[in-house]
This record gives sequence, C-alpha cells and structure tokens, in this order.
Amino acid sequence: MTERKRIYLCLAHMSENGMEQKYIKEAFDTNWVVPLGPNVNGFEEDLRQFVIHNEQCEIIPELEQKEVVALSSGTAAVHLALIACGVGPGDEVIVQSFTFCASSHPITYLGAMPVFVDSEKDSWNMDPELMELAIKDRIEKTGKKPKAIVPVALYGMPYYIDRIMEIANRYDIPVIEDAAEGFGSRFNGQVLGTFGDYGVLSFNGNKMITTSGGGALICPDKDSWQKVMWLATQAREAYPYYQHEAIGYNYRMSNICAGIGRGQMTVVNDHIARHREIAKMYKEAFASVDGIAFHDELPGMESNFWLNTITLDEHLHVKGEENAYAQAVKGAVGGAAGVVHAGGTLHTDCEPNRNVEAMRVGLDKLGIEARPLWKPMHKQPVYKNAPAYVNGVSESLFKVGLCLPSGPCVTDEDVNFIIDSVKGMID
Repeated sequence: MTERKRIYLCLAHMSENGMEQKYIKEAFDTNWVVPLGPNVNGFEEDLRQFVIHNEQCEIIPELEQKEVVALSSGTAAVHLALIACGVGPGDEVIVQSFTFCASSHPITYLGAMPVFVDSEKDSWNMDPELMELAIKDRIEKTGKKPKAIVPVALYGMPYYIDRIMEIANRYDIPVIEDAAEGFGSRFNGQVLGTFGDYGVLSFNGNKMITTSGGGALICPDKDSWQKVMWLATQAREAYPYYQHEAIGYNYRMSNICAGIGRGQMTVVNDHIARHREIAKMYKEAFASVDGIAFHDELPGMESNFWLNTITLDEHLHVKGEENAYAQAVKGAVGGAAGVVHAGGTLHTDCEPNRNVEAMRVGLDKLGIEARPLWKPMHKQPVYKNAPAYVNGVSESLFKVGLCLPSGPCVTDEDVNFIIDSVKGMID
C-alpha cells in the first residue's frame, strides 16, 4: 500500500461539467475581478432558491421572503448576524459548546460574552432543556436575557430546532443557526438555516460545496438583507465621496469565488447524495463490530453527513494504544491548514482516550486522515472565564469520538479500505 493515495477527511471537488471554469472565465473576460458582480448576484440567487424549497422542489411559502448575502467566510456571517441581532459590549450570547471556535469567537469580537450550553446525547447538538435553564439563570444572575442563541449543526447533523425555536420565541430571543457544517441538511424537510432569524453557511474547501473560501448569511427579509449587505461593504453612506457614520466590514465575496460557487451549485445534490452513500457504508460495516458505534441521523432529521463519525468504547483495545501520547504534536495534523502554535504539552485536562489517539495515529500511518471530534468550547483555555451549563455529554463524546474521511473524492474502494483498516487496528 506504499503507493496508495492519501485519503483526506473531507474535500469538496469541482463539477465534471466544468461550470466553475465557465463562470470564472466570464468574470475575467468581463473584468469583474472584484467583491461584487454577476457571479455574486447569481450565486446568492442560486442559494436562495436552494434554501426556500423543500425536498419535493416546492417553495415553502413562509420562506419566500428569505434573502441571502454571499460573504468571505462563515465566520463573517456569524459576526454580521450577531450585529444584526444587536449584540454589543457587555451582552451575553448562548452558543453551543460542542463546536468549532468560529461559532463563538465572533461573539468576543463584539465585546460580548459567550454562554456555553452542552449537548443532548442523541443529535450531539445543543440540549434545549439545558438551554432554557441557562436562559433563566442568566436572567436571574444578570437581570437581562441573552441577546441571541446560536445552535450548531455538528458534522451536518440537524439540531432539535422545533424545541429550540419554541423556547427562543417564548423568551423573545433571536436565533442564529450555525449551519456551516449542515448545508443541505433538513429538519422535517426544511433546510437548516431557515428556521431562525438568521442562518450561517460555509463554503470552505472542506465543506459540502466550496468557493475555495467563503460563506453566506440567510436573512429573514429584504430589509435585514439590505442592512447586512451595507455592513459587509464598509457601511458607506450615499454621497459622491466616502462618508462613514457606522463601522462596516470588508466581508463581501469576490466575483471569482462566487463563480466557483455557481458551478458547485450544479452538483450540490450529488455531493449530498455521495456523503449519504458513504454514511450508509460505514453504518452497515460497523453495525456488527463490538465497541464501535456509528453516529446516525434521527427520525425527522436528514443529515448531509458532512463528516461521518464513530465512537470507540473506552474498553476497546486498539493496537499501539500503549504508545499513545508518547510524543507531543509539533505541527498541523493531517490536512489541517494554517499555522499552529508550537510548544504544546503531551496532555491537556480534556483529551481523547488512548485508544482513540492510537486509532488516529494508526490510520494516519496508512494514509488515512482521521481526527478527534471538536473539543468543547467550555474546555478551551481561552474561554475559562465564560459561563457554561454542562451535563457531561460533549466531554464524554470528545473522549471517545473520531471523524472518518467523507466527501465526493472518497471512493467506494477508499471507504472499504478505511473500514478494513479500522477493524484491523482492533487488538
């Protein structure tokens, strides 16, 4: 297997019909190489049409007023949604703890405080009952209610949005759905990101579709869309010169990236179908393996299975387990991009079990990228002073969970190799 290709966790890929190149060429030919233009407008409309339709391609009437703004990243979308909800210095925002930092960091950009809420054990997403307890406690402790609620579609799995919305509406708190990992996932047939006041999407290189980097914000109506668009383009006033009466941001998506997105939208359903096919293969293969459980979708929830995840029983013995954590990691792991801060220690106060780390290392040696689940935000040192309402679910899952390669570039042969490799690692 020395010549085998490396199998990455998740990479979107270009359409076979070459539509991305077509739109990019048009942008260059017409000199629209800027953060606005026909591709941006077209991509926004493509996204809008996708999110307002149900599985039968029928428009959901209550969603017809939705509008979409294409942005430079999903993080930018979270940031602008928080601003649109009136979040500012001294405010508190309830956010799911079991997620990536992009869900919570923008709260701190605004001088506000994240209030972390743990997960329920079924979907692994925000526990609605614990969320309500947090709302009541914050009102009692601070004298005011949180300014917004941010549930997250972890690995593409839908959250209990019906219960979350019922509670949020009762307390009159806006909901910002972080569906960055859940593009195309549905709850009772409706696309995630369209239930709350705002919905966040991401088109990073490892998402369901990609614009190389980028994101979008689903807005409730034209007026809110106009405000977000204004903020995303430096908040300029209507004068023949540059007049600024509010702080804006350079968050608009480029016409080039949007061209990639328009091409990707022609294959989005194929991408989702492929992720679900891979999930079915993993689910069936691990059903008979003692000590390994596949995280599956629930009734009424249709996951895009952005990343397929398994949990390893703490008593399951994996080859090489005795050497797990024997050496500190010095750089980025697997396909992780960017710069990491060197000088880490061997252990932290919350980490995956030794058998999980042994499985990750063993698969990596075989050319298979696998990673632990997101480390809960309430266990991150940077948030040590943030309020947290926990039940132990996310911490326990983090210790036993592992993400396996998923995505359109992962072939059936790859999946079978991964399955056999996982089974072969069990001692």
